[in-house]
Amino acid sequence: MFETKIRKVGNSAVLTLSKEALAVLDAAEGDTIYLVRTDDGSLALRRHEDDFADAMRAAEDVMDENRKALQALA
Repeated sequence: MFETKIRKVGNSAVLTLSKEALAVLDAAEGDTIYLVRTDDGSLALRRHEDDFADAMRAAEDVMDENRKALQALA
């Protein structure tokens, strides 16, 4: 587990990741990182991968097209 604090920079809130956390993510400064909501409602960090990004865009499109049905099922 890695601990970090949220701090304010300008009008944004920023998380700082340690070298160790970046190594686990296989990420570096300038890379795109996704925050993904998990089934239990928490958030997970995911490094940018073209297949993952494409799958997330497709899922968002399906959810947008079926928003009313999904809300009724929730």
